[in-house]
Amino acid sequence: MEGHVVPGDNEGPPVFTLLILLWNQALVEIIEKSKEALGVVRAVVTAVLQSRPQVILKSGTEWEVMLDMDDHTFARHFRIRRSRFEQLLRLLQEGGLHSKHSHGLPTLPVPKKALMFLWYMANQNSYREISDKFNVSQSAAHTAILQVLTIMSGIGPHFVSWPRGCDKRMSSAAFQRTSGLDGVIGAIDGCHIRIQRPPIRGGDYMNRKSYYSVLLQGIVNDEGRFIDIFVGPPGRVHDARMLRGSTFYANWQEKMEDYRLLGDSAYIGQAFPFIITPKRDNGALTDADHQQKFYISRGRVIVEQAFGRMKCKWRRLRDLQNTRMDIEVMIIMAACFLHNFALETVDGCDEHPTGWPRHEDGNE
Repeated sequence: MEGHVVPGDNEGPPVFTLLILLWNQALVEIIEKSKEALGVVRAVVTAVLQSRPQVILKSGTEWEVMLDMDDHTFARHFRIRRSRFEQLLRLLQEGGLHSKHSHGLPTLPVPKKALMFLWYMANQNSYREISDKFNVSQSAAHTAILQVLTIMSGIGPHFVSWPRGCDKRMSSAAFQRTSGLDGVIGAIDGCHIRIQRPPIRGGDYMNRKSYYSVLLQGIVNDEGRFIDIFVGPPGRVHDARMLRGSTFYANWQEKMEDYRLLGDSAYIGQAFPFIITPKRDNGALTDADHQQKFYISRGRVIVEQAFGRMKCKWRRLRDLQNTRMDIEVMIIMAACFLHNFALETVDGCDEHPTGWPRHEDGNE
């Protein structure tokens, strides 16, 4: 019929559909505005929190008081005497240790950095404990100690050096008196330093005593002073293999000349003609062989005592935890340097009433 409109023909969308579309559009706008508002609120809150002064409670005394300790008390806490501390300060300053500002923080004086470093080496405290004792932030303590470690690694020849003609003759005479053996200027051995399992090739660091370690090869003179060190091989490496891979072995003929070292049975072999070792006990040793073994043992005990004294005095070496491998090597080297530097400080140790080394230090 003309003029009649059929429902649905040429008719727009229903009213309900329009309402839904409008509602969805409104929700989208509300959500977007809410996100913007939330971002503004978060920015304001963050700015307020960052502007608030951060209060860190420290229980440590003023570090200057430590410099006023008497010589005996200072040596008990920092393992070296006051006069040696002053010499160490000069060496560190010559090596590049200075006081300087960092990110607007107060200056850390050089003596304070050196004291923190010595405390770190002499104890097993965490950076949190050290920062508390010296009234600095943990990051400042970490930075200062790492800085000193790096400088110590660079000035190693000041502390460990190979003896020359006169020194060799004096050492030879001293070993002859203690062991009865002629032409000996030192004793050699390896030492395990306990570490955490490294993330790369960790199994290589598991030693025969079933813990992870880094090896230190040390050669000491008649006084127990290190005259050569080699640090870093994994704990599973044999002492003989470590020696063959060391910098010392590359030019041993030039260094040893006609002198020799004392070593244990690990160094038996034609590759080490410069080391006097005991014969292996196969049940057929003569009285002369047993006597020679006794002489060697009496002479080479000096290197075992050196390792034990070092771990007693510089206790960071007893267990290196949460430390990168390169830093572990620097710590071990620094302990050897400090051992030589403080050798005259021979105060007794409560943990070693009968001497050194401790069995649990694992020097073997």
